[in-house]
Amino acid sequence: MSARLHPIMFAGTGSDVGKSVLATAFCRILLQDGYRPAPFKAQNMALNSFATPDGLEIGRAQAVQAQAAGLEPHTDMNPLLLKPQSNHTSQVVLGGKPVGNRDAYDYFRKEGREQLRSAVCAAYDRLSARYNPIVLEGAGSLAEINLRDSDLVNLPMARYAGADVILVGDIDRGGVFASVYGSVMLLPPEDRALIKGIIINKFRGDLRLFDNGRRMLEDLCGIPVLGVVPCYSDIHIEEEDSVALEAKASAAERGKINIAVVLLRHISNFTDFDALERDARVHLFYSADPDELAKADIIILPGSKSTIDDLYHLRKSGLAQAILRARRSGATILGICGGYQMLGRSIRDPRHSEGPIEAMPGLGLLPVETELLPEKVTRQVSFCLAGDAAGAPLKGYEIHMGRTTAAEGENPSPLNILQDGSPDGCIADDKCMGTYIHGILDNEAFVERLLAPHADKINADAPAEDYSSYRERQFDLLADHFRKYVDVELLYKILGR
Repeated sequence: MSARLHPIMFAGTGSDVGKSVLATAFCRILLQDGYRPAPFKAQNMALNSFATPDGLEIGRAQAVQAQAAGLEPHTDMNPLLLKPQSNHTSQVVLGGKPVGNRDAYDYFRKEGREQLRSAVCAAYDRLSARYNPIVLEGAGSLAEINLRDSDLVNLPMARYAGADVILVGDIDRGGVFASVYGSVMLLPPEDRALIKGIIINKFRGDLRLFDNGRRMLEDLCGIPVLGVVPCYSDIHIEEEDSVALEAKASAAERGKINIAVVLLRHISNFTDFDALERDARVHLFYSADPDELAKADIIILPGSKSTIDDLYHLRKSGLAQAILRARRSGATILGICGGYQMLGRSIRDPRHSEGPIEAMPGLGLLPVETELLPEKVTRQVSFCLAGDAAGAPLKGYEIHMGRTTAAEGENPSPLNILQDGSPDGCIADDKCMGTYIHGILDNEAFVERLLAPHADKINADAPAEDYSSYRERQFDLLADHFRKYVDVELLYKILGR
């Protein structure tokens, strides 16, 4: 058995510097080298979440890191999840279960923080007892001095875990010297001592041009630079945040089935579409432009953290009318989770689970109605396509707060049958359907059904691909990339090997 290593934390000079990807890469590297790593992020803020095998909710980034480590995701890997509902409030998910909505000011006050701190530390202890090393991820900047006393996720967590901290800076956004040096110098001496290495991420150009810069940083900070990692474009790891989605908007392509995902303002679980994005038969793009939707063969309404607000915006922006026109013109319409709810005749929120609006008419494409409920359903599911009970079981997960039932006088056909025999979703015909199941597009059998009405658009040479094998290959490619540019042997020495 491999010797135990110190825990390692990847902390950043700011948000979106590459902490999540680094943690994912080193979960895979450590696994390849014979260790049993596990990811941990005490507090995550994201709309992209995942249902664990025991039906609880964690951030999608930690689920991806668990997969890279060869593990099933568990709530101890992300005990505290904040799901933004507006610029000022978030739903708080503790131990995988929603415990209420909190105003940002109230949440970050000192009062009540020790209870949360105890919960995240207990989760870390359980994880650390089973795995080694723990790969921790910080959040935002580790030098937010105004939040130091209430911080649960950066250096206070590193101190508790006894973790060696690796500071990650993003050179692509500019100002990397100031951001790295400033982050280090803003810390008190006892916290500064926790930082054992620096990684410069997202480099473009000739690495030799940064040799002097590397030495300057080491002299300024007194901390070794473990690596300068170039940007990559040929490795595909699921995104944590939706900020990159607008860049994935483009016009239709010939020889492929064009699929438009409606870019909702509160889009969630957009990783539902990663498998389609890699399918050679498909050209997938995100758009909030009614004219762009008209070019699509298939339109997908994704999940939403604020379904009624997004439905209101669809109507106000002309996107609802564009979807209805596309349906009349022969396009396929698929709704997933909140998108499924929007395709029905109405959404009611009598308990104000989402906000002040109590009811909103849906797009009316499916004969169902939805009532939003305060209790959240989170579970992994096994299912088959309705009418295909003999087929291999398919897998996905549910995360939603609504109950959808048949509209008065209607008897809709389910899209899927769950393993316990209960129905899921609704299908009007082979070009209009909805489901609560996230991850349904990772199943080849469903993708084949979705694409079948448009098969004549596909270039015959375009192959289908097994997504789980593809994802594993991407983890290995990511590990290879970081091994090439990071001094892994020095890192192992820092971790006590």
